[in-house]
Amino acid sequence: MRCFEHKIWKEDEYDYKAAYGFRPDIHAYIHDEDTSDRDCMLVVPGGGYCMCAPHEGEPVARAFFDMGMNTFVLTYTTDQTMSVPLHKQPLNDISRAVRYLRKNSSELHISNKKLILCGFSAGAHLCGSLAVHYMDISDPDISYNENSNRPDGVILSYPVITTGEYTHIYSVYSLCGFHPSVEELQYFSIEKNVVNDTPPCFLWQTATDDAVPVENSYLMAMALKKHNIPFAHYVYPEGWHGLGLCNSDYFNHAGTGEYVMDQYHRVVDAVRNGNTVSVSKERINELLAQFKYEEETYEKEILESKLSDKTDDPYIQRLISSISTWPGLAYDWIESIG
Repeated sequence: MRCFEHKIWKEDEYDYKAAYGFRPDIHAYIHDEDTSDRDCMLVVPGGGYCMCAPHEGEPVARAFFDMGMNTFVLTYTTDQTMSVPLHKQPLNDISRAVRYLRKNSSELHISNKKLILCGFSAGAHLCGSLAVHYMDISDPDISYNENSNRPDGVILSYPVITTGEYTHIYSVYSLCGFHPSVEELQYFSIEKNVVNDTPPCFLWQTATDDAVPVENSYLMAMALKKHNIPFAHYVYPEGWHGLGLCNSDYFNHAGTGEYVMDQYHRVVDAVRNGNTVSVSKERINELLAQFKYEEETYEKEILESKLSDKTDDPYIQRLISSISTWPGLAYDWIESIG
């Protein structure tokens, strides 16, 4: 396996105010046992546009790598402080990432092969946004515009889709601010922007999702059907939000790929050191309490995972048996689309 990191923006191209030294990047996992071209996947973790979740990045990339694809993980712009609305910055990030892959397709051994996006939660919203708005996004570097940013297919895992009744409101706050315009809400409500050239989609979610209502994936499926876009839609009967691969590694905290937390860690340092941008004192106090709680909870969960194997629980075994089927179903779907 050949692995590398690539910053998708040059320093003078990227000016998001709350980056705290972070620049979006791609981590690559490329087959090097031969030089044959392969289908590729760009994995986009979720995190409410506040962070990127590690268990939805590298573990997913490695799973599809093992199925024979060349895979990449995108760490895009987020805002844990919810103080500097992101607007189209994440969309510009993923558009540049897709064009980078296509521009360098020979070196990456993906020439003339399928390019699939695989997003989770808010990351799925970002993938879906590119799927419906790819024609709107022009790259500031003219040379990149020679390469299409339209994905060949999109996997939407427990996706944030709508900005309406069933939305995940914190994703909207991070993306659009606390007082978004009607026009921006319309733009980022993906189901309202599906067109006849939207790429094929694979959707999956649990009926009991406790953070992003399952109606999100139904709204997307109905919009795709209306426009005769090929899609697959799986709804599992039980399970909570954010299950990722839903395998034993997930339940026992054996994941990898902490690199997607780079901007989050920079924000934590900035908050603790009093070096934030446009963050109120009240919000800083909220964040300090949140960071403390998250650290204590994470340490407790790691300790518990060392003391006992959660996969011994019959309910967890049932979830794994059911939901861990989605990568295989998605791979078969990738093989089936033109």
